[in-house]
Amino acid sequence: VAGQGADTARLRLRVVTDEADAVLAVLEKRAAGRPVEAVDWARLLGSEGYRRLKEREHAMRRPLDDSTFRAFVLSDSLLARAPALRRTLEAWRRADPSAAASLAFAYLPAGARIHATVYPVIKPRGNSFVFDVERDPAIFLYLDPAVDRAQFENTLAHELHHIGYGTVCDDAFADVPEPTRTALHWLGAFGEGLAMLAAAGGPDVHPHATGPVADRERWDRDVARFGPDLAAVQAFLLDVLDGRLRDAAAIRGKAMSFFGVQGPWYTVGWKMAATVERELGRPRLLAAICDPRRFLAAYDEAAALLERRTGERLARWSPELLRRLGVTPGGGFHAP
Repeated sequence: VAGQGADTARLRLRVVTDEADAVLAVLEKRAAGRPVEAVDWARLLGSEGYRRLKEREHAMRRPLDDSTFRAFVLSDSLLARAPALRRTLEAWRRADPSAAASLAFAYLPAGARIHATVYPVIKPRGNSFVFDVERDPAIFLYLDPAVDRAQFENTLAHELHHIGYGTVCDDAFADVPEPTRTALHWLGAFGEGLAMLAAAGGPDVHPHATGPVADRERWDRDVARFGPDLAAVQAFLLDVLDGRLRDAAAIRGKAMSFFGVQGPWYTVGWKMAATVERELGRPRLLAAICDPRRFLAAYDEAAALLERRTGERLARWSPELLRRLGVTPGGGFHAP
């Protein structure tokens, strides 16, 4: 299988490019005016990347039809992009997946493991995603010529953090009654902000340091709305806790709206995590990441320290919400 990786007890990581290699082989034959033969299609449709992509699409109830995919590969629009796709794949192939994993591990508890396969893929839909985390974790990254090697490594570190997080953090909260359990479950989405912090390498590195200026400017505008965005998340949580939001679909719809391109689950989560690390240190942050109650309590403490130290006032979670979630003023827990 074309690719690279690392294999230790803690880190088992492969980067498999066989699907993208097979698509590019077809495109290069077309560009040279040579016929695409049955063996070329067999290589593509039998590649590990394509087979797992097909498995994922079927799991999402979006069947991936071989004939439709052939038509995509034979399209003139894809052929025109072939040189850029080849350059991008070669740049990504030179990336260091172990370095990306090291960034993720720096923001995970000691017992975390990262076992995953990364598939750079050429496909009709321009999305990237994680699949089959419980059984055989896979990270599919859409091969995008606008994404250079540094951005690829940043995205990979972000996704690898999610994989590692899932090996040490359990959001079941079996001992907590509804609707508190639902609120705590969705607070776990602040893991997106923590993954942004991990991928950057620290609180003093811009989360989009490797990205386009437009992404940095968008992020800065969104972080500047930290106060109103925290208030919006808090209102959602109180609606759940007070029973104003009961329907599972309505709760999910509202919670999903906080993802956006990189919405409050990212920006508010990142700002909270960065504040905790700056004021209390990374070990305290890592001790809090698996329990949203501990994370909110640590942020509350860090924000108070920041205000006493500098006079800067950050938006805070209401004492009422913390009490309803079971957080005591000293940062401990009680039965909600």
